[in-house]
Amino acid sequence: MSLGTGDDWRPWVAERAGEFSAAVAFLTRIPFARRSAVSGAALAPAVWAFPLAGVIVGGIGAVVYALTHRVGLSPWAAAALAVAAILALTGALHEDGLADTVDGFGGGATRQEKLDIMRDARIGTYGVCALSLSLLIRVGAVASLADAGAVAAALIAAHAAARAAMPAVMFWLPAARSDGLSFAAGRPPGVSTAVAALLGFLTLAFCLGFGRALAALAVVAVAVFLVAQLSRRQIDGQTGDVLGAVEQAGEILVLLVAVG
Repeated sequence: MSLGTGDDWRPWVAERAGEFSAAVAFLTRIPFARRSAVSGAALAPAVWAFPLAGVIVGGIGAVVYALTHRVGLSPWAAAALAVAAILALTGALHEDGLADTVDGFGGGATRQEKLDIMRDARIGTYGVCALSLSLLIRVGAVASLADAGAVAAALIAAHAAARAAMPAVMFWLPAARSDGLSFAAGRPPGVSTAVAALLGFLTLAFCLGFGRALAALAVVAVAVFLVAQLSRRQIDGQTGDVLGAVEQAGEILVLLVAVG
């Protein structure tokens, strides 16, 4: 491609904008981005923008915390409302994945049983426990930061980095099913996966500082590796639910690093 004129960049910019829109539409319920359903074929190249969608989600949660804390609510109440706003914004997409994954891995005896449980809309005891702990840890971490600026930095960093981890698992593990969105998306391009990781780390460094960013990167990388290995052993691959569990683990760990 020639770089001689501005017009040469327009198709490239339009393509990236479409991928960004697909990432936001898939990961959130923001109305302007959800004009049409996101296909698997459109999702794979859009994974580079997952951290940017995370910045939006974390930023909105931070605004809710700042406003509610400013009108006099306690840090715990403001933190709970911020997390509630994030759940509404994302449709509890990742929480659903965490619950289904824990139910399936904990309750199924065979690979097929685990996959069947994960696809079941009902939630079991394992899933309830996992969700309860996830919500409690996240609300507690945000409340312990108290300061609105620190909360904003932590939420943006956590949501960007956690969503940057998802493409790595998609790239590393094959789909465990022969249907579903994860199968339709397939393995994302290596460049898109690398860009997602870079954007996630840059957001960490900007929000938390270089030292804490390295610490967060290390613990998230270990968690992603462990979840991926567990998923390989349990169901011989990954599903959308497993990706949701990865996001939840990453989000929790970055918040804990920000608090520490």
